[in-house]
Amino acid sequence: MLLNKFLPRTDFESYEDFMQNYKVIVPEDFNFGYDIVDEWARLDENKKALLWCNDHGEEKVFTFKDISRLSNKAANYFKSIGIKKGDVIMMILRRRWEYWICAVALHKIGAVIIPNTLQLTKKDIIYRCNASSAKAIICVNDEFVLTQSEMSFPECPQLEHHIVVGEPREGWKFFDDEIEKFPDTFDRPTGDQAVKADDAMIVFFTSGTTGMPKMIRHSFSYPLGHIITAKYWLQVQEDKLHLSVSDSGWGKFSWGKLYGQWICGAVVFGYDMDKFVPKNLLSMMEKYKLTTFCAPPTMYRFMLLEDLESYDLSSIQHWCTAGEPLNPEVNTKWHRFTGHNIYQGFGQTETTILLADFQWDDIKVGSTGKPSPAFDIKLLDKEGSEVATGEEGSICVIKPEDKNPAGLLTGYYLNDEMTKAFEKSSYYNTCDMAWCDSEGYYWFIGRNDDVIKCSGYRIGPYEVESALLEHDAVVECAITGVPDPVRGQVVKATVVIKKSYTPSEELKKELQNHVKRTTAPYKYPRVIEFVDELPKTFNGKIMRAKIRHEDEEAVRVRDENQPNFGR
Repeated sequence: MLLNKFLPRTDFESYEDFMQNYKVIVPEDFNFGYDIVDEWARLDENKKALLWCNDHGEEKVFTFKDISRLSNKAANYFKSIGIKKGDVIMMILRRRWEYWICAVALHKIGAVIIPNTLQLTKKDIIYRCNASSAKAIICVNDEFVLTQSEMSFPECPQLEHHIVVGEPREGWKFFDDEIEKFPDTFDRPTGDQAVKADDAMIVFFTSGTTGMPKMIRHSFSYPLGHIITAKYWLQVQEDKLHLSVSDSGWGKFSWGKLYGQWICGAVVFGYDMDKFVPKNLLSMMEKYKLTTFCAPPTMYRFMLLEDLESYDLSSIQHWCTAGEPLNPEVNTKWHRFTGHNIYQGFGQTETTILLADFQWDDIKVGSTGKPSPAFDIKLLDKEGSEVATGEEGSICVIKPEDKNPAGLLTGYYLNDEMTKAFEKSSYYNTCDMAWCDSEGYYWFIGRNDDVIKCSGYRIGPYEVESALLEHDAVVECAITGVPDPVRGQVVKATVVIKKSYTPSEELKKELQNHVKRTTAPYKYPRVIEFVDELPKTFNGKIMRAKIRHEDEEAVRVRDENQPNFGR
């Protein structure tokens, strides 16, 4: 088992044992392409790595030998067009099987990959290409993606190569044809092209809720940080199928569909769905007999609206969720059907798993579990002091004096000022708020920006959302703060209701009274808006900031148009 090369111990008797004795060994020249993919291929040429399928009946199965061979051909092709260590490659590939091939090939070369979502427009692509000095772009043959990319090219002068996968496109190099021109062996680079574990490997653009998106830099040690993600939280099993629902443009793809899973020898299930349709996802889970599964809470909520009794999901032994807090009511209903709890995990683009439900202790429904042993995690106040048990603080990673742990960002790509500030600080602040109980369980409150300050009270959106979701009418909801001249902010609920209910003032009052009965009365939503759907990222994460900003703008416009009496 490859895991033993990087962990002195893989089994632990308790959470305390896990915290005290977990240790990951990071070789100075670690390279995921050679040390994981090629090594599995050498040990067992028939070992499965990836089962890929889509909504159109296509299916492909890849062994690690296949991935090794195809990534070598791709590496030779990339090298032939001048791509070398340190060059930046943009990728917009959805969940196409070519993503895994391209990523491994570029890791072998030592290039820096930047995954991107399908939703990028011309403006987004121009900014990302120029900010990162990208040398090449690799895109799926999707009309929107290719059109937006082509419109951006005149304003991206350093972008030398345009490569398409899936189907040919005029003006683009066709990946499938190009790599067939090259041999399936590729020697590990030496000299100044050799990769070190501290070299930049992957860059993620943040969502950019304040200012332009920043480039989060991770090194070649990053995959080893996901051992905990895969083995101890997702609990993947060697040679068994695991699905984490995520598009390749998001950090969650690296969390759940590649690094930790392959280090553990699991088979990644790459379902390339056109869009999330609960019935389709449930059918795939049943058909392929998955063993472990992870999806955002939103997807669980919508799957619960289906006739779950008509699907056989008994093969799935472990369920997980991340992206935002899981409301207790969802977990309760899921446990009622499957007999399993949903294990929560929390982390960021800048990190690997930070807090999670692990196997040794009982789950406290509603909490976000306990800290990962890979990081020294504390709750700190605004002055950087640790808060007392039961008090809220920012979730922070205390940085060791010698070297950052595998999985923590190494800085901000091509931004020396921000990187120096990060390196100078003794801790990394996630800017997510939580409190810790006397048994060491963390309870998520929300982003600093999401916490609502109403009449001196601090109200976290998660607790109000959880209360609303216990009402039978509510499918999903988002809690935000709306500016108020008297209270500072008031709580607003943006709510999607079941089709059997009708929006009305009576239903609003019923929901408000339900929240008052379920949680502290001061937290009830004074404003309720019924909508057909909530704004979400492509990955299914609710965009509370978008709702909040739209409401703030509406209040600003309203105030500007008020009659100006006495002034």
